[in-house]
Amino acid sequence: MNTQTICRCVVASILSVTAASWAQTSVSLGRVDYKDNCASCHGASGKGDGPVQSFLVKPPSDLTRIAQRNGGKFPQELMWEVIDGRWSGDTGPHGSREMPVWGNEFKARAMTQPSDSPRTAEWSARNRIVSLLMYLETIQQP
Repeated sequence: MNTQTICRCVVASILSVTAASWAQTSVSLGRVDYKDNCASCHGASGKGDGPVQSFLVKPPSDLTRIAQRNGGKFPQELMWEVIDGRWSGDTGPHGSREMPVWGNEFKARAMTQPSDSPRTAEWSARNRIVSLLMYLETIQQP
């Protein structure tokens, strides 16, 4: 094996470990955001049985069956739109839905200082939504 092949193998190994580590970190961050922002309605296990669900007009979805309801595949793009909420055409803080518009909320939370960049806040909001999506994929049941 020549030096170039060895270097490529080392780089590939580092990248795969880094990617796996990033994915695990992202899932962990999604779990924390879920617990802090979603569990009150959707329940700790995601089954739609959170402590405030009885006060809602529309019962929260069972998030553990998203893939099952979509032919066995987790619909990332659709779920992105549902969680983000900014592109749904609804009006008001919750629009015509009871679920908060998390894209706006996460962006606002990232803009805590006058010097904070809207672009950085947008990336922060998007990263939080990605982390939530990654976590939700881990709780899917057949």
